[in-house]
Amino acid sequence: MSLYGISNLEEISKKIFIETTQLMDKNLKKFMSANGVTKIPEYAKTGIDMANLFGVTQNGDRVDYSDFFSTDDKVLCFDDLERANVDVIDILGYINNFVEHDHIKTIIICNEKELSNKLKSTNLEMKTFIATYILDKENDLTKVTDKPMVEKIQDKIEYVFDKANDYERIKEKLIGETFEYQPKFDYIINGLLMRYEANEELIRFLRESTGLIITTFNKSGTRNLRILKHALNDFKKIFEMVNKNYPNINHRVLQTMLIFTIAVSFEIKAGKITKDKFINIANNEEYKAILVSSRVLMDNRQFYIKEFDNTYYYNFKSEYRFFKFIEIYIRTRIFDMKVFKSDMDMIINTVDTSNLPGYKRLLTEEYWKISDEDFDRIIDEILEDVKTAKTTLIEDVKLFIYFDYLIKKGLIKYDIKNIKAIFLNGMNMSSLVSSYCDNVEEELDTIGIGEPSSEVEDILKHFNSLNSKLKDRMYIEKADSIFKCIPMKMEEFYERFDKECMNVPIFKYYDVYQTFQRLSCASNEDIVTIREKLVNRADLYTKEIEPEMKNIKQLKQVIDDYTKDKDNSIKLVMLKDLSKDLGKILDKYKGSLFSGVSN
Repeated sequence: MSLYGISNLEEISKKIFIETTQLMDKNLKKFMSANGVTKIPEYAKTGIDMANLFGVTQNGDRVDYSDFFSTDDKVLCFDDLERANVDVIDILGYINNFVEHDHIKTIIICNEKELSNKLKSTNLEMKTFIATYILDKENDLTKVTDKPMVEKIQDKIEYVFDKANDYERIKEKLIGETFEYQPKFDYIINGLLMRYEANEELIRFLRESTGLIITTFNKSGTRNLRILKHALNDFKKIFEMVNKNYPNINHRVLQTMLIFTIAVSFEIKAGKITKDKFINIANNEEYKAILVSSRVLMDNRQFYIKEFDNTYYYNFKSEYRFFKFIEIYIRTRIFDMKVFKSDMDMIINTVDTSNLPGYKRLLTEEYWKISDEDFDRIIDEILEDVKTAKTTLIEDVKLFIYFDYLIKKGLIKYDIKNIKAIFLNGMNMSSLVSSYCDNVEEELDTIGIGEPSSEVEDILKHFNSLNSKLKDRMYIEKADSIFKCIPMKMEEFYERFDKECMNVPIFKYYDVYQTFQRLSCASNEDIVTIREKLVNRADLYTKEIEPEMKNIKQLKQVIDDYTKDKDNSIKLVMLKDLSKDLGKILDKYKGSLFSGVSN
């Protein structure tokens, strides 16, 4: 019986009672024999326990009390000693009754390392308080010695509360033989694979990759076979999906998927990391960019990723080492078909790095992996791509940082000022076709700038200026697209405004007179709804929408000019109410230089 979760000794007695009572019931024996049942479910044991509690018997059978006194054919086996919620010393004393008084053969199974840690850490705050109190009374607390205070307290705790010694003393008295379980993991793992015998393709692949499985398991630094079993089950689904949709996939890629599945399973499920370590890595390209940054530029901000790669891919060469769809599946239990297809398409296009553009290779591959024969050609190819805007604006920044590094290393013979001029012109070209980058810090973190040179600072300054213009262009296009929904497509307007504009100063990017023209054509009901949305939005995102207040002030003035000296109608009253609420919104920013609103 398992002692896991046991909170008092009476519960152990109940478990023994249930286990022995079920053996006395003749009808139960017949049923189990006839149906080939060897183990009774826990819920059925509960039923038996309750039946005995209320004196219910089957077919009038009476209990044969002689069975209670027959102990020669009984063996008690207690598992999970370290997981009980009862003092271990009390449990051993309880078990001693069976061994010493009843002479029943008894087996105890436990993890003594965990048990030792548990004995030391129980009631640690109370133990620390008492140990400190004793040291103070003995005048040892403030006495100047070479021993640190923490060590003094720890020694006193062990001296006063050393239950480990009590455990060893009782164990010596109680336990006759001790056997250390040292599993042969190679043998066990081969046994685990037998469950996949029905799937010929999968078992063939797993048998061929047994060495990788065992190596990855050992590298995890754990002995948890349960996690490995779950990881292999996860890989079964992955293997079947890949084989079904991409039957000609590279064998090396499948092996890497196997390693990655097992590695991420152990990292997450063994509690070695939090689940969010991989969340912000979108694909293999970003993963490799982080590795290149940490190895080439000695950036330690992504230390974990470098350690993960060094641990699990040491001596295993593969260009594709990160699979987002697998990471999502293990972390969330969702097999995302869209991410799966995106990953697989990228794998097919990039497994052979010789087909990659030169700038992609420099960003995702350590430069020393490029042969000397190819290096100068790739550098010239990258410069040509930068000149002709084949690279994005953020890629230009990353590439220049590498160029700056490689020039300092003496590997690129160009003058840094000439290179900077090429990149500045290339960035101007790229800005015409690039999209706004809203996660600049995250993108540049994958590079690890460190202390930037003056040339790198100039490139970053130019990038920020161009990226800011791209942001304006993006929001101008978005504002035009959204406000055009007024007044004919109001449902679409509300949906997009709520989703895309609540915390964005969108009115800054749309002409005030066009805004008024569209609002004045909207229905009275829609004007009321828009007014309520604007007031609520200003309360929730006051700081975020501050840049649009100059246009809001102009919009209020346009509404006031339009409604002035006109006879009232429902529409005019609604517009006047809108103007009043715009005034209340503007009051939140009185004195703000940034918004252009003043008293």
